[in-house]
Amino acid sequence: MTVKNFSIEYDSINSQNIFTNGDTIKGRIIVEASKETSIQSLTFIGKGSARVSWHEYYFEYDHLYYWADEKYYEIKQYILRLGSESVAKGRHVYPFCFTVPNRKMPSSFKSSTGKIVHKLKAELKQSMRLTKTAKVHFTFVSKADMDIPGLMEPQHEIIDKKLIGSGIIAMDVYTKRMGYQQGEDLRIKVDVHNRSSRTLKPKFVLYEKRSYFAQCNRKVSTKKILKEKCEMIEAQSKETMESVIAIPRNLPSSILNSAIIRLEYRLKIFLDIKYEIDPQIKLPIVVLPAFEVPARNLPTDPVACGFEDFGSSNQKSWSEATQTSDLPPPYEAHNAYPTLSNSDKSRHLL
Repeated sequence: MTVKNFSIEYDSINSQNIFTNGDTIKGRIIVEASKETSIQSLTFIGKGSARVSWHEYYFEYDHLYYWADEKYYEIKQYILRLGSESVAKGRHVYPFCFTVPNRKMPSSFKSSTGKIVHKLKAELKQSMRLTKTAKVHFTFVSKADMDIPGLMEPQHEIIDKKLIGSGIIAMDVYTKRMGYQQGEDLRIKVDVHNRSSRTLKPKFVLYEKRSYFAQCNRKVSTKKILKEKCEMIEAQSKETMESVIAIPRNLPSSILNSAIIRLEYRLKIFLDIKYEIDPQIKLPIVVLPAFEVPARNLPTDPVACGFEDFGSSNQKSWSEATQTSDLPPPYEAHNAYPTLSNSDKSRHLL
């Protein structure tokens, strides 16, 4: 083996080691040769994509497999052009500069059913040998999408229910808006009119809903994030309650701009009544990323780094060496969750 080490690494730009739309990532590709080696081409690729896949079992040995892919960008840079170029024995460092496209894209995400991956990749081709690849994932968190309809508008829903032989109950729910940053307080106001002979116990649940889409099918799973109980409401009474739920700081932001993966949140308010179907109201909650993006005075145009969309004929090559630095922390589950249960194939809104 003439190439004994082939790797790619990048430099972090903040303490969280995350990147967002328009950020520039600088790094290097390492080629370490045990002797003089001929290389046909060396290529850098920046790529963002998503994939979902799952099995659905109907009988012991009968199942269907669903899958789908979605690509957000693929930017390629030729570092060594196709041809034949020899590199001397030793360690060679090739710098790259990649700008994350400044467009609406979903954040990094990972689960047992689907994932959204943003990665840096290098390919090394040699004559009569298999292509060598090196890759590293980086954590991408999309900027808050403030164009979501109703994002900053108040929410108000009403429900009433007639209890057999007991009377009527009604509930009004108010929230200040639909969108909240990670770590922000979600304030809820609930008016309950209990014109029945039953006692009621209001409860609040904040939960997540994950939806995966493939081949005209959908897989759904839900998970409770927070739950809160209120004081009992006596029969023939009227109460106004206010509650505050803190959105967890480590809660992943909503994913609403992917065709095959959606991460949504719901606030469910219901009245717990014994021996009755609980009346409930569900309000959508959009979790926005809380980080601020400082001005970095870095180029935001891919062409400024020598990069253009895959297939461009105006791409330039890089050949200068640069000083190396330690590899930043590897991509891990910044947006990852454990495997969820309660899969539901239903097409009705949860």
